[in-house]
Parts: sequence; C-alpha cells; structure tokens
Amino acid sequence: MNSIASIAGALSQGRVIPYLGPGVLDLVPGGSPVPASAEALAERLTAKVSVPFKVRKQLTAAAQFIENFKHRKTVTKLLDEAFEPSVTPSGLHAFLAQQENLALLVSAWFDNTMQTALAARAGWGMVQGLSQAEHFGQWSGWYDSDGRPATEEEALAWRTLLYQPLGSVSPARNYLVSDSDYVEVLTEIDIQTPIPAVVQKLRAGRHFLFLGCRFRNQLERTFARQIMKRSSDQHWAVIPGELSRNERRFLEEQNIRRVDMPLDGFVAALTAAAGGPALQAA
Repeated sequence: MNSIASIAGALSQGRVIPYLGPGVLDLVPGGSPVPASAEALAERLTAKVSVPFKVRKQLTAAAQFIENFKHRKTVTKLLDEAFEPSVTPSGLHAFLAQQENLALLVSAWFDNTMQTALAARAGWGMVQGLSQAEHFGQWSGWYDSDGRPATEEEALAWRTLLYQPLGSVSPARNYLVSDSDYVEVLTEIDIQTPIPAVVQKLRAGRHFLFLGCRFRNQLERTFARQIMKRSSDQHWAVIPGELSRNERRFLEEQNIRRVDMPLDGFVAALTAAAGGPALQAA
C-alpha cells in the first residue's frame, strides 16, 4: 500500500500533490547555478552586504538586517541576481510536467525551474505569495503560463496550478524572505488567509509528496502544515539519513510516511514505476 509503485499510481491519477523544496535543485544536471538551500542563499546575500556575525547563516534574519539598513530594494536586487541564472529542469521536473492529471503542484523556493518545465504544457498558470512590504493587503499574485497577470477566476479553468507560496524570481520578482515578511504571513496563516481559496479547494482529499524538503525549523514546518491542512490523512516525504527530533515529531503528527532513501534514487524508482498500481484512497 505504501510502495513507490502505489505512490506513482496515485500521482498518475491526480491524487498526489508534489511539494518541492530547494533540495530538488540538487538533481539539476551539472549542478544548480542558483542557491539550493536557505543556508546557501544566506551565504550569497551576506557575501554582498555585511551583516552581524550572529545572523550571517540565518536567511530571514540576514534579509531583515539588509532590508532595515540598505532598503527593501537591495534585498530584491540581491535575490534577482541570485536566481537570475537559467536552470535546466531535472528529470524530476520534466516527469512532473508530463503528468496529465496534475491539478496542483507546490514549489517552495524562489527559482523558476518548475515554470520552465511546464512551459510546453497547455492550460496551466501560477499563484505566488506576496510580501506585504511591497503589496500591502494583497496576499497572492496570479499569472498565466506566459507570465502575464491573471485573476483567481481565470485560474479555475487551468488544468494545472503551480503554487509558489514564497514567491519566485519570475515573472514578477515576488519574494517572502525577511523576518517581517513572515511575521505578516504567520499572523494570518492559521486561519488560512494567505492561502488562495483555489489551493484550499484543490488540496481537499489529496495526498502530499514532499521532495527536497526538510522540516528542521518552525518556518518550514508551519508552511507545510498550513498548506496541507484539510487535505487527506496520508502523505509522504523523501528524507534520507538522520532526522532531527523536531522533524520526527512533525512527521508523526502530520501522518507523513518517511521514505528513507536518496532523492535521486527515489525519482528513478518513481519514474520507473509510473503507471503501476494505485494507492487506495485515504
């Protein structure tokens, strides 16, 4: 019931929502030209702007310091530079883009790799989280597959919705990255205000498959918990190696079944098993 073939079958039927973290960029052929972790991005930002030593490795705190002392535009410019390079989609990105029944896909990082993979597909669009510092009172930005502004009403007709809760470098340079960005979202996320109604509708009854994600800090756990709220009661996360105590507790609380294997090995097995026996509805 919990084999990779079962997951592949449920995915092909449209009953799985892939949730991609920055770690999926480790699968990019030849290596990712953009930061593939919060730590790597913090290092990139603090190499350009001096920040206090105690926050140099903390992405949200470092971004907040830069925002406070160098202006928000400086933060945006640094993120633009970090994520400007073109990223070749990995086999995982290509495989997901080929899923005919994929209704919802979450990409929780600032790159546009999944957008690139979906480019050849018809009938898709995206919704991105917006910073209140730049879009006060507006929680989400909607864009069609060509990057043009769209509406939530238009999104109802899309076959596939790409949800980027942290924003993305394209098409409009939306970033949730600083402490103040997250304070605004976290004050409302428990009542689901920042999460688009279409996303809430599409997640109902579906399983989440976490790929390239870790749950070491409260922010990562909170976003995952709130995005998957009121979905099904069975999910999976591919996480190899040792878990932290908080990660183990989070997986247990959310009924997320851990797949303890390297991500590239899982993707190879998943693609090989595509079309296999489907998971029974939870």
